[in-house]
Amino acid sequence: MTDQSDPPYGTPVEPDADLSARDVPDPHSPQTPKKPPTPFSTPQMVEIQAEIVATRAELAATVDELAARLNPGHQARQAAADVRQLFTNPGTAEPRARRRALIVLGAAAAVTVLVTVGIVRRVRR
Repeated sequence: MTDQSDPPYGTPVEPDADLSARDVPDPHSPQTPKKPPTPFSTPQMVEIQAEIVATRAELAATVDELAARLNPGHQARQAAADVRQLFTNPGTAEPRARRRALIVLGAAAAVTVLVTVGIVRRVRR
């Protein structure tokens, strides 16, 4: 079934009155660039953007702190500082730092003993 508004097949179609030559841009004519649409904002959008900026800053600070904590060099310096504090001010060291310092001292003593034993064995052979 065909629609009554459709012309029969092969009949030339006249352009609609809605599509005039002024609506279709001429590719050969110089065109002035159109201004980009000006963005609009609402107080809610401004608030959300401020929250996003604050969240990004907090996330960046958290990532930097985690990177510093996981840095082996930083951990070694912190352990050495804990050991120094344990010897200089033993009463002021917090329990966590004191425990860490004792672990570092124990590990250093164990390594020293193992190296000494290895050297003595090589010398005796």
